[in-house]
Amino acid sequence: MKRNAKDFDMELLFRALADETRLRLLNLIGNDEVCVCYLVEALRTSQPKISRHLAYLRRAGVVEARREGKWMHYRVVEPADTYARKIFQELCLWLMQDQKMQRDRARLAKLCCTPQPPVQLQGAPRPLRIAAER
Repeated sequence: MKRNAKDFDMELLFRALADETRLRLLNLIGNDEVCVCYLVEALRTSQPKISRHLAYLRRAGVVEARREGKWMHYRVVEPADTYARKIFQELCLWLMQDQKMQRDRARLAKLCCTPQPPVQLQGAPRPLRIAAER
């Protein structure tokens, strides 16, 4: 569901961005489409916790999901509201510069590029852009 600027919920956006795990998820997804299983492995946390945070980000209108068979893929979308979009773009640039966020991306890239992925990732679609960064 796309939000338009007219029904934009500023408070919901800021609440969504006020959590470290959700910021880490946005950072990991970046400009790619990432299967939830890779996010779980990269952040080393449970699938239900990751899914709960992704649902919050979806409600805030900054991620969208797509199902492909048993795999759920997530991608970042910018808010429709002009001011929120500017804030969100700056936040994404800031996340890219943060050392902890860079370590998360390096961990995800390593998972994507290993010839023999962990059992839980075998058969999962790899994020294409992240794999290409390596």
